[in-house]
Amino acid sequence: MTTRHHTIRIQGLDVFYREAGDPANPTLVLLHGFPTSSAMFRNLLRDLADDYHLIAPDHIGFGRSAMPPVDEFDYGFEKLTEITLELLDTLGLDRFALYIQDYGAPIGLRIASRHPERITAIISQSGNAYMEGFTPFWDVLFAHAKDRRTNEPAVRELLEPDATRWQYTHGVPADRVDRLSPDTWTLDQAYLDRPGNKEVQLQLFWDYQFNLDGYPAFQEYFRAHRPPVLVTWGGNDEIFGPDGARAYARDLPDAEIHILDAGHFALETHGPEIAARIRDFLSRTLR
Repeated sequence: MTTRHHTIRIQGLDVFYREAGDPANPTLVLLHGFPTSSAMFRNLLRDLADDYHLIAPDHIGFGRSAMPPVDEFDYGFEKLTEITLELLDTLGLDRFALYIQDYGAPIGLRIASRHPERITAIISQSGNAYMEGFTPFWDVLFAHAKDRRTNEPAVRELLEPDATRWQYTHGVPADRVDRLSPDTWTLDQAYLDRPGNKEVQLQLFWDYQFNLDGYPAFQEYFRAHRPPVLVTWGGNDEIFGPDGARAYARDLPDAEIHILDAGHFALETHGPEIAARIRDFLSRTLR
């Protein structure tokens, strides 16, 4: 199946998205994390396009979408959610499943908890919704949230090439290291190195603290609406730890939780296995 590439204007900004599959089939919306783009779903788009309609946008400030300066756009997860929802409305997508990873989780779960009637299922890959998921990796980011000036030098190190590469390589078992494409972190770093982008990322780092305020609403949504949930999470993820995956069972006892021998970007090393689990899960849960 061929992946199509589009750019559409939303609130006066270019929003890039990848599309695959027949729009007559059930839709799966893929929401990427930091520091990547919809490119992280390039193989999944191919693997699922025969039976599903897939939409994978780049968030504003990421990938091929617009990147207005920080003093001209309100970079925060509420605004990214608003843009994403308007994109889905513009595309006429009334009902869809969500695939959430990293930053995609607070965006997707805002949409789900506020519009539960539109959600058919949720797939979470390191898509945190519980305090248990946070690891020591976050210590400097939460310190930055309280005191930006003091902690910004340390946080800026997370935007440098070694840190970007580490996000892909950490936690990957030795027998799967050769599945990692260096193109992934090279592309991500090229986007991070654009003039003005690191200021965008620093603002989103700071804004992340407010996502935690939404966790009670996300968890209440799980309890009240019981969406079908599949969790495919890297057990060696040092950014969002596997306790964050297991926590889903507290509010969703029927959640299907799979802890993989993988790191933060599990699709890069376990893509075929994840695609097979998604296909099986959606074939049983979508009505």
